Amino acid sequence: MSLWLLNHFSTLTIAVLAVGGTVLLAVTGSVLMRRRYPSLARGEHNDMVEATLGMFGAIYGIILAFVIVTLWTQLDSAQTIVSAEATDAALIARDARAFPTPVRADLDHAMSGYVHAVVEDQWPRMRSGQPSYGATETHLRSAFAVLQAYDPKNSREEVFYEQAVGNLNDIAAQRRARITMAEQELPPLLQVLAFGGAAVLIPLTFLYGMRRLRVQILFVASVAGLVGFSLLLVLVLDRPFAGDLSISPAPYREGALAQYWTP
Repeated sequence: MSLWLLNHFSTLTIAVLAVGGTVLLAVTGSVLMRRRYPSLARGEHNDMVEATLGMFGAIYGIILAFVIVTLWTQLDSAQTIVSAEATDAALIARDARAFPTPVRADLDHAMSGYVHAVVEDQWPRMRSGQPSYGATETHLRSAFAVLQAYDPKNSREEVFYEQAVGNLNDIAAQRRARITMAEQELPPLLQVLAFGGAAVLIPLTFLYGMRRLRVQILFVASVAGLVGFSLLLVLVLDRPFAGDLSISPAPYREGALAQYWTP
């Protein structure tokens, strides 16, 4: 559901739906509750409601903060993995210049195919939450085959050869980490705590009685808006490769890798 929303609607539209919808439902529920039970306006149970709301709000706030910080950390880690993978590919493209022309041409061909497969095939699959190794595996194997078949002729080539092999191994590891990040999502238990907690906290605000309806609506709307915005962050950050705020494949087109994209 979250992937469908992120891939079919802009972040602004999702924000309006999440925050605006939460506020609208909360205000409507508060007004209906006040009309159904007019005695709530006298605030006879405010002491009990205040204590319950404060305790539950504190616990729910800690849970939301934990979830958001965790998701933000995962997003930052995914961005680091993408940058590192693109950097290693660029280093191989530079190291290839130290090898004889046939070897360099074969290695460039393999790396060009790899970065194109990452951007044009794997990235759309990661956006849909169904990444695979297939598109890049052939090109990665070709790059390994080129290096495995080549025997450095001098100490200079040996230095660049070792660096190229090390960077290619790093690419394989980072590709696995990137695909794993694309498949991950918030555990069901935390989803229940985040979204189910909102379904409990917001109705509690209906029970806090205030004589003026406008003041009560402002109070309920403020709490609902804060909760709705927090849930928006959870929704957007949960999928680092989907939506308007997703990680971009631009690093695979820049620097030394730009040569693979020129006509």
